[in-house]
Amino acid sequence: MKRILITGGAGFIGSHLCERLLNDGHDVMCLDNFFTGSKDNIRHLIAHDHFELVRHDITKEYFAEVDQIYNLACPASPPHYQYNPIKTIKTSVIGMINMLGLAKRCKATILQASTSEVYGDPQVHPQIESYWGNVNPIGIRSCYDEGKRCAETLVMDYHRQNNVDTRIVRIFNTYGPNMDLYDGRVVSNCIVQALKGENITVYGDGLQTRSFCYVDDLVDGLVKMMENKQGFIGPVNLGNPSERTILNLAELIIKLTNSKSKISFLPLPQDDPTQRKPNIELAKKELDWTPKIEIEDGLMKTIEYFDKKLRGLI
Repeated sequence: MKRILITGGAGFIGSHLCERLLNDGHDVMCLDNFFTGSKDNIRHLIAHDHFELVRHDITKEYFAEVDQIYNLACPASPPHYQYNPIKTIKTSVIGMINMLGLAKRCKATILQASTSEVYGDPQVHPQIESYWGNVNPIGIRSCYDEGKRCAETLVMDYHRQNNVDTRIVRIFNTYGPNMDLYDGRVVSNCIVQALKGENITVYGDGLQTRSFCYVDDLVDGLVKMMENKQGFIGPVNLGNPSERTILNLAELIIKLTNSKSKISFLPLPQDDPTQRKPNIELAKKELDWTPKIEIEDGLMKTIEYFDKKLRGLI
């Protein structure tokens, strides 16, 4: 049994990770300031003997005795991280410094949940870990993109200078139950609009591509990276390399929901990437990890969750 701290543990991915680690027999401390996280995501875990919930903002120092830290704290959808861009970059940078300081003091292993957004609007496709990216440092997305890039720098410098045991994963588009219905991400937008029979919003011509990974697959990759004992610290891409257009995704969701929704086109937001697809050869080699859940199966589980949520059943 390990004592494990998960920042952002009441968020979409964090809540699934909390449940997975509890099922694996660990003590789990969930740290969240509930800016985008929700108690509903972890309410069923609160009575568990080995679960602890703490309201805290990682831009402030936090002290505990832990063996592992998963740092997932940061708004991840554009409407959320652009709502308070200064707070977003402070979470990525100051929060990262605080968590690395805690890992240094405890001699804990720390995993940073970075993002495919460090690649920006990529000029290399699919994206490999050695690609340095094409990021606008002064755009409306830069509070998130550059914040995560700086966080990776801090992780590597603490590793090199202070011998902190670190891990970096770059998470590509992930979906599944516990997503915020109104977080502005493409999967949640399309499903909610389809279930309500509203026009489905597609930005630009809809031909921009994304790769969608179901949350259970992603969590499995996070745990494998944390438990990796071969000296591999990353960064490593975690995502599903099956690429599709946004238009194709919207049409698939209409089909799976039996919706009468039509597709409505709006202008493409500033700096929105035109292509996003992970090269996961490194994850296959170092972690023996590949996603297993097909998008139709994952979307049906997500649609069922959203339908119950919209009807007030959960």
